[in-house]
Amino acid sequence: MSAPKKKVVVFDYGFGNIRSAERALAHVGADVEITGDYETAMNADGVLVPGVGAFAACMQGLRAARGDWLIGRRLSGGRPVMGICVGMQILFERGIEHGVETEGLDEWPGVVEPLKADVVPHMGWNTVTPAGDSQLFAGLDADTRYYFVHSYAVREWSLEVTNPNIRAPKVTWATHGEPFVAAVENGPLWATQFHPEKSGDAGAQLLTNWIGTL
Repeated sequence: MSAPKKKVVVFDYGFGNIRSAERALAHVGADVEITGDYETAMNADGVLVPGVGAFAACMQGLRAARGDWLIGRRLSGGRPVMGICVGMQILFERGIEHGVETEGLDEWPGVVEPLKADVVPHMGWNTVTPAGDSQLFAGLDADTRYYFVHSYAVREWSLEVTNPNIRAPKVTWATHGEPFVAAVENGPLWATQFHPEKSGDAGAQLLTNWIGTL
């Protein structure tokens, strides 16, 4: 008898590639629902938070949908959440776009700011340097490429864990003009700057790895 499928909610707060995320998760065996309903999302095995567009607009939409409460409550109970693209960026302390500073969810310290590169946006396929012992990138080769579309990123990781009883987050980096944070694994909270749902077989493996932890 096969195990029941994991229930995953793609949280709909008005921003993000929700249909492509739904298809990608269903493809790797999840029971997927797109919804902005707070209780449904609270009760799911996993919640995926997409994000496309401006940091400030995404934060405004997320707060209007009570997504900030949802993420905070799930994480306080050890319930898995995964952010993608701007859905990752809003997990940091703040974002700066066109000189305007917006508060993020502050799950991690750090500033989302413009990438310093000859060509912006960073659009297309790129490799990453996974953290050691990464669960997210398990089974994926070092030269595997993932699909990025962004002009802003976290260029410095400043969270230091000094308590030996607390596991430090696993931080994955990529480079476009300069190094930037490409993914983070931090207990129940995982996130990627790139788009797994647009990254073909590699993205499918990555989502399978996430679902395997739910």
